Amino acid sequence: MTKDLTQLEILTALEPVAEQNLNRHLSIAKDWNPHDYVPWEEGRNFAAMGGIDWEPGQSRLTEVAKAAMITNLLTEDNLPSYHREIAENFSQDGAWGTWVGRWTAEENRHGIVIRDYLVVTRGVDPVALEEARMVHMTAGAHAPANWGGFLVNVAYVTFQELATRVSHRNTGRACDDAVADKMLSRIATDENLHMIFYRNLCGAAIDLVPDQAMPAITKVLTNFQMPGAGMPNWRRNGVLMAKHGIYDLRQHLDEVVRPVLKQWNVFERDDFGPRAEAAREELAQFIDKLEKDVLRFEEQRDRLLARERVVAERNGVGAAAR
Repeated sequence: MTKDLTQLEILTALEPVAEQNLNRHLSIAKDWNPHDYVPWEEGRNFAAMGGIDWEPGQSRLTEVAKAAMITNLLTEDNLPSYHREIAENFSQDGAWGTWVGRWTAEENRHGIVIRDYLVVTRGVDPVALEEARMVHMTAGAHAPANWGGFLVNVAYVTFQELATRVSHRNTGRACDDAVADKMLSRIATDENLHMIFYRNLCGAAIDLVPDQAMPAITKVLTNFQMPGAGMPNWRRNGVLMAKHGIYDLRQHLDEVVRPVLKQWNVFERDDFGPRAEAAREELAQFIDKLEKDVLRFEEQRDRLLARERVVAERNGVGAAAR
């Protein structure tokens, strides 16, 4: 029976892979400036500076777009918590430390530009947004008690970064605004590059310690939550986003979970020991159940949207008649 490697041994063995992928990232990532994605000419003073405070009629965003923008921004706002988790479970030395710092700096741009856009365009209530930020950041992000260690964390951020890319990209389309769409497309590109870094590292970990890595992947996917879970109005906003195709179960399964598992060749590998085999079987059963859950969700959503369309059409006819 192969002896398990310690956290330090895994990090040491994978540091050349981390360095290679850090260099790859730095060679293809494009620097950009948040101020270039904000329509500053739309800005005006609020009441404290002699202007007018926010009111709902000033926003051009739909309720769905508002919910998605707020959720995405508050998720980015909690970056200090994520930095702490990554730094504690990776390393602050060598390529690992350089990556953690670079990743944090790049993610920080996302929060800067989304907030500037929303405040300048008066897309959402800035007072309510600030109150929600204070609540969410004070609570912080906390991994489950048994989620410590590099393997679980690198598996989680692989799926989370890809999920965030999907959410940002679909939010941009939902805003029906060329500036917001361009801004969130830029952010989504960053998230995809981050995902590739983590995916490559996790793939190398599977090659190195399959009987340790596979249970970590199964643990993450069978208990997966987006990092914004617990923020103010999380459930309401999440329902709106799922209902209108910003991020739903189908996208989670088909655009996040399956592509990554395929990239790692999880269900075709023949180098697994007993623990990895057991974890793979558990994961296969979970995915089968998730597919059934997706179909039920889609059926329920289709019925709900159909009823809402009927009501809207009736109201429209009634208004026209009056």
